[in-house]
Amino acid sequence: MNILGIETSCDETAAAVVSDGVKVHSNCVASSLKDHQHFGGIIPEIASRRQIEFIHGVVTESLLKAKMTLKDIDAIAVTRAPGLIGSLLVGLMFARGLARATGKPLVEIDHIKAHLYANYLQFSKEPPACSQKCLPAIGLVVSGGHSSLFYVKNFKSFKLLGVTRDDAAGEAFDKVARILGLGYPGGPVIDRLAASGINEEIKFPRSPMRESFDFSFSGTKTAVLYYTQKNKNKLGFSPAKVAYAFQESVVEVLIEKSLAACRRFKVNTLLIGGGVAANSALRRQLQEQSGLYGVDVFFPPMVLCLDNAAMVAGLAYHLHI
Repeated sequence: MNILGIETSCDETAAAVVSDGVKVHSNCVASSLKDHQHFGGIIPEIASRRQIEFIHGVVTESLLKAKMTLKDIDAIAVTRAPGLIGSLLVGLMFARGLARATGKPLVEIDHIKAHLYANYLQFSKEPPACSQKCLPAIGLVVSGGHSSLFYVKNFKSFKLLGVTRDDAAGEAFDKVARILGLGYPGGPVIDRLAASGINEEIKFPRSPMRESFDFSFSGTKTAVLYYTQKNKNKLGFSPAKVAYAFQESVVEVLIEKSLAACRRFKVNTLLIGGGVAANSALRRQLQEQSGLYGVDVFFPPMVLCLDNAAMVAGLAYHLHI
């Protein structure tokens, strides 16, 4: 079964063709990131306008790369929510119009759940690291807009365990990067800078919220702001050390919550998804610590950590059959 996926939840305009929920034939993404960098964040109106310009071309490109036409497509999948309302409407209206014009079934997908499914996709001849045999699992989605923890019984059953109560992890990275004058987006630059700022002298507060699987990163971000305002003009102030200390605070909480959920629900599989899944410290430390608890942790390929349509098409297969 060939499914055409469409994703427009934020600033990316993406389309992909995936067979049988696994094999990725094409995965095309057009980003308007450069249009937003001057403003230090995503401007919803700019994002949706660019998506109107891009969507036809991106869908056409995905079919060409897959060496297919719409006649070869069995169903159309599209992100329904969550996301920027204008951006979501661009993808939804295009997909619904295409489905009506071609008579193909339409499957509307939850963007956050699709991020976890990215672990099950296959780009090469080698089988994907994850299979349905890895379920049930705990799933952690960490991105610019979301920090969510799930119990995944199967691809049709996701139980939400916890969410962020304020800033999402990726949002906190972006805001700290702005505090340090590092530009936008903040995640990659803080990750790179932190590698040269390893230290034990700076510690920022964690908000473990031990009675809950919810997250809170606003306090850590505010602590970075106050520390920077107090010390930035002092001799020896190091943005790299601040970046390292901040990153360690966030990563520690993400790992603690995820492994605690694995223990609580007695599962030995942990799925990670979202843009922050590309963070090198999170990958390294989670792989090290998960082994101590007998938990197998899976990260998507780097290209599938960011928003993409392959994950949308892949999950849609299981909801459609």
